[in-house]
Amino acid sequence: MKYSIDKKETYTIITIDEKKLDTTVAPDLKSEFVKLNAEGINNLILDLGNVKYTDSSGLSSILIANRLCNSTGGLLVLTGLQDHVMKLITISKLESVLHILPTVEEGIDRIFLHAIERDLTSKE
Repeated sequence: MKYSIDKKETYTIITIDEKKLDTTVAPDLKSEFVKLNAEGINNLILDLGNVKYTDSSGLSSILIANRLCNSTGGLLVLTGLQDHVMKLITISKLESVLHILPTVEEGIDRIFLHAIERDLTSKE
C-alpha cells in the first residue's frame, strides 16, 4: 500500500496514494491505524483525495480508525472524498457518524475545535 504519514504534535495526517481502497489495501491500512493508536495517536486526518474507489473492506478500515480514535477521546476526519467514496458512505448512512470535510486544513481546524470542546466539557 502506498501512503504517507505526517505526524504533528496534536494530530497525524495519513495520505492514501492509491486509486482503490479495497481488499488488497484495507488490511494494511487497518494495521497502520491500530499501530498508530497503540503509539498514543488519537487524532487522525485521513486524506482520501487520491482514492477514486472503495469497497466495503475499505469502508470497514475507516470505521475501525473512527472507533479507535473515539475510544481514546480523539477524532478521525476524512478529507478530499471523491464522488464514489462519498456515495458509498451516504448509501451506508455513515455521513452522520463520520466527520467529513473538503480539505486537510479544515480537518486540522476541526481537530483543534474538538480539543477545545473536550477541554471545556471536562472542566464542567
